[in-house]
Amino acid sequence: MNTAMYEAAAGAQVFGYVVVLVIGLLCVAGLIWAVRLGMKVRRREPGPPRPEEQPRMPASGPVGETLEMREPDEVPQAGNGERLTPYQTGNVASKRADDQQRMRWSPGSSGSFGGGGGGRT
Repeated sequence: MNTAMYEAAAGAQVFGYVVVLVIGLLCVAGLIWAVRLGMKVRRREPGPPRPEEQPRMPASGPVGETLEMREPDEVPQAGNGERLTPYQTGNVASKRADDQQRMRWSPGSSGSFGGGGGGRT
């Protein structure tokens, strides 16, 4: 009879192997449960849209782009030294600029508009 096998089975290492095996089985069971739950949730979701439900181009054709220079609107001024709160300013948007010329880079200036470089010297 091989007593080495019985001595190894009686040792403390076997308990560690059993614990690792049980934890592994629990992880596998948890993953199987998560996949089944995901499949059940997926079945309840609506299917993909049918071709007739897809967006269509307008009858007038594709919408064109508009390229224009914009500048900010003036912020309303408060009277009598009061300060304005955000709800009093409303939607401060932008408006079409009077000058529609694009800003151009001039040699000797910084690399970008407002880039903070050395500027002209």
